[in-house]
Amino acid sequence: MTSITITPLYAALLTFLFVTLSVRIIRLRRIQKIAIGDAGNKQMLRAMRVHSNFAEYVPLSLVMIFMVEAQGAPALLVHGLGLCLLAGRLSHAYGVSQTHEKFQFRIAGMSLTFAALMVAALHLLFTFTAKLVA
Repeated sequence: MTSITITPLYAALLTFLFVTLSVRIIRLRRIQKIAIGDAGNKQMLRAMRVHSNFAEYVPLSLVMIFMVEAQGAPALLVHGLGLCLLAGRLSHAYGVSQTHEKFQFRIAGMSLTFAALMVAALHLLFTFTAKLVA
């Protein structure tokens, strides 16, 4: 029986979110007639920052999760990291997208994203160190 790799599931789900955020910007550009940049439009700036923040954090996070999985981590840990990242990105996108920003969602989103990154990093360091001393 072959084992299933978990990280691609979260990569696919996060890709759907990334494309959704991208389409949102395209639609807003058409409506607001903004070809480049934000043209001083606060709604466009928020949409662009949500998209950019996603693009800044998700690639490294997925690489870290994949490395945790490749090191033989339990499936529950890999799913936990993936769900944490997905929930974090959804929460952040929702919070920052609001004209009257919902800071609790932004804070929760970044906290969940940082938690996924830090837990993955710690797991990788401990796994590496354990293999060195073994």
